[in-house]
Amino acid sequence: MTPDQISLVRSSWPILEANADALSTSFYAHLFAIDHGAARLFAHVDMEAQRAKLVQSLAVVVHALDDTDRLLPPLAALARRHTRYGVELHHFHSVGEALIHALAETLGSAFTPDLLRAWTEAYALVTSVMQRALLRAAG
Repeated sequence: MTPDQISLVRSSWPILEANADALSTSFYAHLFAIDHGAARLFAHVDMEAQRAKLVQSLAVVVHALDDTDRLLPPLAALARRHTRYGVELHHFHSVGEALIHALAETLGSAFTPDLLRAWTEAYALVTSVMQRALLRAAG
């Protein structure tokens, strides 16, 4: 990610954090609509707590985008935990789509093409780390 992209992601975070309920509700609603397999993974999960965990995880990513030494260990640990939940590589695509949808819905007209590219790059970074860790944990 470029410094400008990191700055864009961070500048959008206060609005997203202030609207955390809307963001996380939109994310899971869209995820479950587009990926019924992912929906089954959450069948017995306290969704209120899960939505809070999503926002906490996003906050960690936003604040550590320029510090990979701080970012990589928690992402790898998160991926290892997700292997126990049944997460598979194909879920990353639908999660990314749901995230972008929720960001756009929450930010409205403030979700510019540049901000879309910045968040897409941030998600690509997260995905690459988590997919590698997921493969290692599963193998």
